[in-house]
Amino acid sequence: MRTYNLFISHSWADSDMYNKLIHLLNSKRDFSYRDYSVPKDDPLDSDGTDENLYNAIKTQIARSSVVLILMGIEATDSKWINQEIRIAKNEFRIPKPVIAIESSKNNSDLAIVKQGADRIVDWNPERIVSAIREVV
Repeated sequence: MRTYNLFISHSWADSDMYNKLIHLLNSKRDFSYRDYSVPKDDPLDSDGTDENLYNAIKTQIARSSVVLILMGIEATDSKWINQEIRIAKNEFRIPKPVIAIESSKNNSDLAIVKQGADRIVDWNPERIVSAIREVV
């Protein structure tokens, strides 16, 4: 079975969504992955500067084969989610595919995320895993 390297972009204010996605992915017996995300309980050591944090996130995304973006209420307020899209699309010789995962139909104001996404899927385990397999 192939193992997929994932970077799950999410606002720390939406950590519950991140944890739910991890649980969902773990429940898929026919899906194997490594998580290169930056969860709230395991932040990157970046010496507190934006430049160092940017470079640390870039390193994590470089290890990943796909970037998943959790589209929650807080996503539009996060400059880092927008930076992560920019890193995925512009910082590598071969851009990283981006999959946006809609948590509700109330995401119409997330145009930046939708514009940067190669796929947009709803909160459905089969659709999420299928999209990952399609873009990688």
